[in-house]
Amino acid sequence: MAKTDSFDATFTTLRGLLAPHAKDLLVQVDTPDAYELRSRTLTDRIGRPLFVAAVQKKKNYVSYHLMGVYATPELLKGISPELKKRMQWKSCFNFTTIDTAQAKELSALTRSGIAAFAKVKLPWAQPKK
Repeated sequence: MAKTDSFDATFTTLRGLLAPHAKDLLVQVDTPDAYELRSRTLTDRIGRPLFVAAVQKKKNYVSYHLMGVYATPELLKGISPELKKRMQWKSCFNFTTIDTAQAKELSALTRSGIAAFAKVKLPWAQPKK
């Protein structure tokens, strides 16, 4: 399988983990290379809807961003070593491929991360006017 095909399949899988949350969040970007969800109720310092999660195709990997694990790092305490080694920085996971077990685990982490992020009091987040 070519890298492009592998990245397309990985992107599709990861986008599928975020898509169910679109009913409660704002879909800010939805292109063949990026899918981004933002808060409907909170804004950042300059009034943009607050970033919650995204998946993006990059040159060498597909990146999955989940701000809930940044704001609530204790959610990462029980993750598998396989998923942990995919982590870059505090809220990003990078994949070239993703297997069923990792997708299932990341789906559960996404649900709990988005729920936790909705409850976190961020000093810069303002209620939407």
